[in-house]
Amino acid sequence: MARVVGIFLCVLILIMDVAAGILGFEAEVAQNKVKHLRLWIFECKEPSHQAFMLGLAAAVLLGLAHAIANLLGGCTCICSQQEFDKAPPNKQLSVACLILTWVVLAIGLSMLVIGTMSNNRSDGSCGFSHHHFLSIGGICCFVHGLFCIAYYVSATAPMD
Repeated sequence: MARVVGIFLCVLILIMDVAAGILGFEAEVAQNKVKHLRLWIFECKEPSHQAFMLGLAAAVLLGLAHAIANLLGGCTCICSQQEFDKAPPNKQLSVACLILTWVVLAIGLSMLVIGTMSNNRSDGSCGFSHHHFLSIGGICCFVHGLFCIAYYVSATAPMD
């Protein structure tokens, strides 16, 4: 029974991250559909409400997938290099994947929030161009899903 629940949770986390990635790409497409004037690195563009909503949904899904993976993966705590060297390989992999999930979350969520907030204005904006933040955030969602699955599997695997 525990194995079925584990597989279900891995699939759930993966679906959430993939959905967040797809929403990030869709938000990028919606953002590119609005009219804009570009001059070198400066651009003036109208905000896209659809891009805002899709980017917001992608950020929420990424955060939820991260929270579920971390809460259900348990606490993997290693405080020193000596503890890490003495830990079983499963625990070492678990710690490495946990750190990588946090790094990818920080990068992906930052990209999604920057891209989403650039579409949150009620009127057009001019300034430095915000290229591909939403699609980079979408890519990070896919990478986050892989590391979350690796973390969950290594954290819940029996320690040898």
